[in-house]
Amino acid sequence: MLHYAVVFFVIALVAALFGFTGIAAGAVEIAKVLFFIFLVLFVVSLIMGLRRR
Repeated sequence: MLHYAVVFFVIALVAALFGFTGIAAGAVEIAKVLFFIFLVLFVVSLIMGLRRR
């Protein structure tokens, strides 16, 4: 999932470079959402892993 967040961030950078601000803004929002979902899932799996010990 982190891979997809990075891909959308790169798409946003390329779109912004060429002046497609609407596409860049959309890609940035998707990248943010995917990153935070990844972060939440990472923390949950970390807590569950520590809890099993």
